[in-house]
Amino acid sequence: MLRILAKRTVLALESNSVQVLQRRHLCLGVLPDGLDRNIDAFARNSQVMGSLISELQTHVDKVQAGGGAEAVNRNRSRNKLLPRERIDRLIDPGSSFLELSQLAGHELYGEPVPSGGIITGIGPVHGRLCMFVASDPTVKGGTYYPITVKKHLRAQEIAAQCKLPCIYLVDSGGAFLPKQAEVFPDRDNFGRICYNQATMSAEGTPQIALVLGSCTGGGAYIPVMADESVMVKGNGAIFLAGPPLVKASTGEEVSAEDLGGAAVHCKTSGVSDYFAQGKAFGQLAFSSPMYMNCMDFLLGGTSSRTCTSLGHIIARIVDGSEFDEFKKLYGTTLMTGFARILGQSVGIIGSNGILFNESASKGAHFIELCTQRKIPLVFLQNITGFLVGSRSEANGIAKSGAKMVMVVSCAKVVYGNLFTLYYYFICTEKITIIVGGSFGAGNYAMCGRAYSPTFMFMWPNARISVMGGAQAAGVLSQIEKANKRKQGIKEEEEKFKAKVVEAYEKEGSAYYSTARLWDDGIIDPADTRKVIGFCLSASLNRPSEDTKYGVFRM
Repeated sequence: MLRILAKRTVLALESNSVQVLQRRHLCLGVLPDGLDRNIDAFARNSQVMGSLISELQTHVDKVQAGGGAEAVNRNRSRNKLLPRERIDRLIDPGSSFLELSQLAGHELYGEPVPSGGIITGIGPVHGRLCMFVASDPTVKGGTYYPITVKKHLRAQEIAAQCKLPCIYLVDSGGAFLPKQAEVFPDRDNFGRICYNQATMSAEGTPQIALVLGSCTGGGAYIPVMADESVMVKGNGAIFLAGPPLVKASTGEEVSAEDLGGAAVHCKTSGVSDYFAQGKAFGQLAFSSPMYMNCMDFLLGGTSSRTCTSLGHIIARIVDGSEFDEFKKLYGTTLMTGFARILGQSVGIIGSNGILFNESASKGAHFIELCTQRKIPLVFLQNITGFLVGSRSEANGIAKSGAKMVMVVSCAKVVYGNLFTLYYYFICTEKITIIVGGSFGAGNYAMCGRAYSPTFMFMWPNARISVMGGAQAAGVLSQIEKANKRKQGIKEEEEKFKAKVVEAYEKEGSAYYSTARLWDDGIIDPADTRKVIGFCLSASLNRPSEDTKYGVFRM
């Protein structure tokens, strides 16, 4: 969920004159409201979505409390801020912070690991967007669980793709030793964090560490591998082995400050660079959507299983609710077209149900146009998959789907953001928002996680799995029935189906997904426009890439 610290936007946006000029050329059409608030379905859906958003907020509030009152009080007794407070102090006053994967680790282990033990996200420092990775010392002393490592690596992946400077707020005990076999030895375990720091530094992406507590064992290498590091007197300490281990190993008794405090590393060892004693983006013009009461629509227009017309959603996230729809009357289960979000040009691909041959061909055509015209892509997913059946197979639905998967896989869109007459920025961007269902190969065609969207978020009503629970139960029950028949055993079909549906319901939920970092977080639907705009702005430093496609099966 996007934490808004002030009303002022932090996005580098195009000037109003450029926007007006380009609008005249595009001749965008204004999408209608089109929502009947008097029907019973509106009230029912409003209640369902309101409950989902309330549940999401409850979970978010819980993880923002960190590792519990006792751990928080202990942290404050050491004159230390909590990680989110540290970030708030560092980013530009009045600006916003896009927190990623807030619910990582949700019900993943037998014990709570709020936010996976670290806070990650994007915010501006002196007008430049940076990636923050902040240890949470109130969660198991800031130690790294497997999900902590995965979340840290995902933040570095985004930073590397978008060329965002990394700011590490380190207060960590290193690996969580009871799970060392899942944290230490493999390629994508803790060692990869330091590898990424080295390779990003080599590519010119700044790596800056602030040592705000004890950094022990593996945690010590994060500031040591940084380009520059700052240590706070009295709180910051770096050592490969803490005082208890030193005593056990060598018999030497030494305090944490004398062993690896700021004075030692800033004056003697040279491990750290700065001894610490204790301008924001301007707002440029853009037009808001015509239907600003976004929550009114999103509460009443979306249920836990279905999503209303994509046009209604698009009308509430694009500037002026203006949308130049591409192939409007063809392949209508896929909605494609051009618009602007917070002043930035985008190509929108929205699915609403089943993809037919026509829909897939239309999507492939549109994405090719966007890559040619250097326009970033926004995918709005509510998809049940591709049409099945003998007629569909004979018509080559797999071949049509493969074309769309091909262009999604290979698309390298480069976007120029002219916010002054003298500077030209480029970015490569694919952003995916799951607003409803994301099932089967439809997830692939609509830029699911395996297709490396730069960012991917989910609404709280989102569902993701190879197919729906009812469909899976139907398929598996037929197989089970045949097996039982061969064995001469009578099968309780309904009971079997109920178990399958229950498993798919659990594993297909947005919370199951976000706990495992299959996405970058669950967002309040009302924040969708701000989140997309923030993600677009985060990619302004990315270099130009040419799109090259593989062989299309014609």
